[in-house]
Amino acid sequence: MTCNLTYSQTFPIVGEINSLFNCECLLCLFFCTVCLDGTLPGYHLHRGYGFGANSWLIQLEGGGWCNSVRSCIYRKTTRRGSSKYMEKVIPFTGILSNKAEENPDFFNWNRIKLRYCDGASFTGDSQDEASKLYYRGQRIWSAAMEHFMSLGMKSANQVLLSGCSAGGLASILHCDEFGALFPRSTKVKCLSDAGLFLDAVDVSGGRTLRSLYGGVVSTQ
Repeated sequence: MTCNLTYSQTFPIVGEINSLFNCECLLCLFFCTVCLDGTLPGYHLHRGYGFGANSWLIQLEGGGWCNSVRSCIYRKTTRRGSSKYMEKVIPFTGILSNKAEENPDFFNWNRIKLRYCDGASFTGDSQDEASKLYYRGQRIWSAAMEHFMSLGMKSANQVLLSGCSAGGLASILHCDEFGALFPRSTKVKCLSDAGLFLDAVDVSGGRTLRSLYGGVVSTQ
């Protein structure tokens, strides 16, 4: 299964059905909710059905971080910082697969992949006018969740927030915020795949991760 990425100038928007892949493909847009380079962020959605119709899985895309103006300037020339370079069609595999034999627990859930283009695990909220960089990860997160709720997630029986690497860290950072969106009757879980990065002395005797994340925080 694959899913297209489409664009609009309004928020929220009505999704278009790609009949070839039977996949609903939308863009989440909000005022000042943009990628590093100012382009519009996006996501891919495949609707659930049957007993999974009221269950939702959100996967936060990973892909490292930028921890300086220089690295963020470079990043905005890639799909990790600009939707101009994102694949317009992506395969839904693994936890996003619609094949029961590959993904028996979630194959018929509503499955969303939120694209990653802010460079700080969906947490920044500032901008650098001189370098024309927009650090809007928190706004992307907030606008996306509001939009997904309007698509039916607010009525979910169970929801899972997931992510890998930088997306896994984002699932940890936003887990409580995610859970607060739902009534206590909704089963809410968060899954971080390789998203815990320890502040420990590395093999070189330094603290590489402390330096890395310090740069992310001071930049964004």
